[in-house]
Amino acid sequence: DRPRHPGRLRHPVSPLIRSLPWDGSGLPSPSHPTLAWLHGEFSLRGFGEAWRFDPGVGEGRFVRAREAWSDWLARAEVDDRVGESGAGPVGFASFTFDPQTPGSVVAVPEVIVGQRGSRRWVTTVGDGRPGRLQACRHQDRSPDRPRYLGATHPDWEWMESVARALGMIESGRLQKVVLARDIAVWSKAPFGVGGLLDRLYSSYPRCYTFLVDGLVGASPELLLRQSGGEIESVALAGTAPRHTDPGRDAELARRLLESDKDRREHELTARSVENTLEGICNRLERSPEPTLWELVNLRHLSTRFTGLVAGSLSSFEVVQRLHPTAAVGGVPRQGALEAIAGLEKIDRGRYAAPVGWFDSAGDGEWAVALRCAQLTQTGARLYAGAGIVAGSLPEEELAETRLKLRAMINALDLRA
Repeated sequence: DRPRHPGRLRHPVSPLIRSLPWDGSGLPSPSHPTLAWLHGEFSLRGFGEAWRFDPGVGEGRFVRAREAWSDWLARAEVDDRVGESGAGPVGFASFTFDPQTPGSVVAVPEVIVGQRGSRRWVTTVGDGRPGRLQACRHQDRSPDRPRYLGATHPDWEWMESVARALGMIESGRLQKVVLARDIAVWSKAPFGVGGLLDRLYSSYPRCYTFLVDGLVGASPELLLRQSGGEIESVALAGTAPRHTDPGRDAELARRLLESDKDRREHELTARSVENTLEGICNRLERSPEPTLWELVNLRHLSTRFTGLVAGSLSSFEVVQRLHPTAAVGGVPRQGALEAIAGLEKIDRGRYAAPVGWFDSAGDGEWAVALRCAQLTQTGARLYAGAGIVAGSLPEEELAETRLKLRAMINALDLRA
């Protein structure tokens, strides 16, 4: 059902949204954002909360989010003196993996500090004074070491689920299914989110580092970048570890590129993206062969798509059609989702779902929320998954999830 409220407001229904160039002087240096998106030379760090909207559950939640954002903006006064993508009205969103699970979030900060290359700016919502930054001028608390409490289900039980999934694949019911597992972490004090973001950003500059309502991570997978109808999406599937020895590392890369099992898994994912985009694009181009997407501790097979969206679809509508790709669901989609519900036995929450930022036109950038953790007052819950196809081995898939979990484990534990 459509939510009956316009969202939670901290400022008048007709706010002033102002973006001004910033040379780095005259304002305190904030260290504790509440919303963030960092990638390469581009960053948005948001502080406070001017507007928040709960899009509810069901397949219409993306459209409701877009409509609520448009309705709120229609009453706003905008003074953008920067003219840069990411300046002016900007919001953040994170959706749940399962459309029937509550907890999706759409929010606008009171203050945003933005940067693209050497250009910096400050966007404020409300009275036009970035006083919210003053309240954020503090160092993160001395971080406590994380204590790992283990997974919701023991490793042997997850491997048993992988074996059952392989049975479904062998019977012809599925071609691929992605199974996730989690790890709970406890600490005496909340983890310092500012330092956590900085560590993820510096360790994985090619990834999309995000923070929305306590969900923090560094995802390698671009679900959608949209600007004026031009779109880009990158499908990732097929994983191999890195090695410190250059010769051994090159051999691991060669094996991944030549792996029949990984190539099949990757093609299923790429095809799921391609089939969706073909239905909504006037023009669509796909890289001819998978390439390697390399990170510090692992690498993936990658296929890039670019195109031009037909009509006036916003990024919200395109993301709705893409989610979930076979990178986090499976093939066929509905059968894989039913298998996940029966085999996984955890609540994914907003893991493996769209997370990103958007502007007044509905354009923006969205990633798949991977390599992430949901922070709580006294800890966090970490997630990782693996794609199961014919030829998968339960013990190797478990090892892959452990490798993927290292990104957040290392960021949380300063001793790592």
